[in-house]
Amino acid sequence: MPLKLVEQVNKLIKTSEKFTDKEQNLYISKILEAIEQIDSELIKLLISDEKIKNHFFTKIEDVYVLNQNKLIEFFTINEYSKNSYTSYTNKIGLIKKDSFIKKFDDVVLAWPHKDCILEGGQSRDDEKNNEVFYNEILSSDEIDRLFEPKALTNIKRYTKDGMQENPQITEDDNLIIKGNNLIALHSLKKKYAGKVKLIYIDPPYNTGNDSFKYNDRFNHSTWLTFMKNRLEVAREFLSEDGSIYINIDYNETHYLKILMDEIFGRECFQREIIWRIGWLSGYKTIAKNYIRNHDTILFYTKNSNNFLFNKVFNTKKDYMEKFNESQKKEIVKKFEELDIDKSNNNKLLDFITNLGYPEKYPIEDTWNCSIYDKLNSIAVVSFSGEKVSKMLGTDEIKGQKSEALLKRIIEISTNKNDLVMDFHLGSGTTCAVAHKMGRRYIGIEQMDYIEDIAVERMKKVIEGEQSGISKTLTWQGGGSFVYAELKQIDTFKDAEIGKLNKNMQYLPVSEIEDEEYKISKEEIKINKAFYGLDNE
Repeated sequence: MPLKLVEQVNKLIKTSEKFTDKEQNLYISKILEAIEQIDSELIKLLISDEKIKNHFFTKIEDVYVLNQNKLIEFFTINEYSKNSYTSYTNKIGLIKKDSFIKKFDDVVLAWPHKDCILEGGQSRDDEKNNEVFYNEILSSDEIDRLFEPKALTNIKRYTKDGMQENPQITEDDNLIIKGNNLIALHSLKKKYAGKVKLIYIDPPYNTGNDSFKYNDRFNHSTWLTFMKNRLEVAREFLSEDGSIYINIDYNETHYLKILMDEIFGRECFQREIIWRIGWLSGYKTIAKNYIRNHDTILFYTKNSNNFLFNKVFNTKKDYMEKFNESQKKEIVKKFEELDIDKSNNNKLLDFITNLGYPEKYPIEDTWNCSIYDKLNSIAVVSFSGEKVSKMLGTDEIKGQKSEALLKRIIEISTNKNDLVMDFHLGSGTTCAVAHKMGRRYIGIEQMDYIEDIAVERMKKVIEGEQSGISKTLTWQGGGSFVYAELKQIDTFKDAEIGKLNKNMQYLPVSEIEDEEYKISKEEIKINKAFYGLDNE
């Protein structure tokens, strides 16, 4: 059994009397001082071990350069972790990004377990999981194992003509993948890094009533760790001119903004879009406070200036109607009372209805808030004719977003054939709209309902269903998508590795030919081709 990194470093350091006492205890203070001074004896020691060298040194051409901050953090946490598994205190707040090796002027958000990986393996709405954290330095071996590309199984291609089992997956295929989204992202990273033009996600809002059901002790910090882990890898998927939009509400939006400033760069923040989500009625109007009536969409780009943005204008056909049908009847009735010639009724009504409307109006960063913007919201139309539950005959799906919302984002930040990603796919709206608009897409969802909801919805899209934006686009159906699952297994053969995750484990593609897992020859061939392992 190979030694874990912590054990391996400790064993190596203990070979030097300079950094240990008579009882073979490490002199942490001497080690930290040696790191700061780039002590030659310590450097020779560390670089003598291949695994340690690759972990703490960066190779630039033929030269290995020590990552001092990473090494300092390793020994600091290693010493600190006798009482805790995180170098951050149990508070959430702003700190100056600083260390005694490297100085920054940035202010960043700090919280417990920020330096950890949260697997987040929930697969059902009724689950309430214990947090499984892996420290990024102390658990580097486990994390490497966790993030190895995973084998794909139950692979199917759906077209208008039916379903094909075990198809080869090409670069042009649309993908819908079932599995833990963090692990799926790391599995896809090598193949799709730098190729995604747009990421849209509608993650759990951490309201206590949504799908983020983890223990309450560190609920807020757990959510931040959950998001940080996924956003860091998501950024790697974006093309140089790519964009990311995150739909969120007031519970976490301000914390998320600071987190995204750190990951994407404050200069890459483009807009905070305020989406007015409905008209006031019913129980929520009795709140003894201002009535909450909007979601927030944070819009960031990979680069601050070089990003795709197709400027779109609302025109008269897009404007919100001044009058509903009942009001129009009242106006016509008034015409009759004034003894106006009936032949002019329609002309007068059309004149009044369009009076004051400009030919076109640029889209603002407040949506569904003015007469120049009729972006349908949850409460305004309740997705009449579009509601997925109605389409599929299922229970209500909380938080379903309108196709009009995704159409706006996709048409502004992508062009035809561009790649769109949503790794909190939910009911599948992002993929449905991308498909109808001629974009390629990758959708990831770890909840068990993916086959009953998102996949069934996409099958209807291919068949030519007429909900949402279909009529606007004269959508007639067609196209295809590939569905696949990360291969889930009960236990790994390696007992030590088996401790990585007691809730959900996936088969590394590197072990796909192990007879114990009984993977078919067809799936082995598909996986090797997909991950580029044919010639290895």
